[in-house]
Amino acid sequence: MEDPKSAKGIVKRDVIRVVTPGTVIESNMLDEKKNNYIMSIYKKGIYFGIAVCDVTTGTFLATKIEENNNFALLLDELSKYNPAEIIVNKMLFNCKEEIDEINLRFKAYINCFDESVFKTDIENLLKSYTFIDDNEKQIENIDKTDLQIPAINALLDYLNQTQKIKLEHINMIRMYSTSKYMSLNCTARRNLELTEKMNDKSKKGTLLWVLDKTYTSMGGRLLRKWINEPLIDIVEINKRLNAVEELKDNLIFRGDIIDCLKRIYDIERIVR
Repeated sequence: MEDPKSAKGIVKRDVIRVVTPGTVIESNMLDEKKNNYIMSIYKKGIYFGIAVCDVTTGTFLATKIEENNNFALLLDELSKYNPAEIIVNKMLFNCKEEIDEINLRFKAYINCFDESVFKTDIENLLKSYTFIDDNEKQIENIDKTDLQIPAINALLDYLNQTQKIKLEHINMIRMYSTSKYMSLNCTARRNLELTEKMNDKSKKGTLLWVLDKTYTSMGGRLLRKWINEPLIDIVEINKRLNAVEELKDNLIFRGDIIDCLKRIYDIERIVR
């Protein structure tokens, strides 16, 4: 922490970053076409608030589960993101059956975080972060009683504690609804082999392997996200199909885009 030449006695030292499974940022330790997510889960009664982040790209999302079969829906969200690390509040950590089920299905590191960081404070969040909805429109008014708010506060606190620097690239939080996408449970994802094979967890032979002709890491991660989140809104589906049709039918235009993409580095992770 100081120049050894000018220091008197023992050179001052300090911990400058704590590396955990969900906060790894070294590119040589990560799959370039796969997000490395850390998730925060806040349990209140039978309902859940969720916040999930990829520190390497600055992606930050949040949602709440207040429907029937809430724990099953939580497992669906976990299988969608497959986080490397999960932080939970005491209520969830003390639910042995639920924690055992999460441990059985996912190999994530689970950490029980202090209840005091699961705050309902919204004022400071609104000052520091832009909130957007599913349609990328800014959200002006947010109810502090929403279950995702404590999950967001806890995850941001955890990231600040471990990274020990201001994470300026994390400046936007997308509040999404689980009802916007087709719900796929763990069994369906496994049997359909969307992104990994059932027997050896490899990518080869999966739907993602067949479709992934992307030329950038960012495109690879986006394609994986689209496969994990099938749209159910007919308007959004048609928009995506129209975009695909335009590229498919215009060979020269598609070729020009491919040539440009080949020269693009992983901007999302470089600019952090």
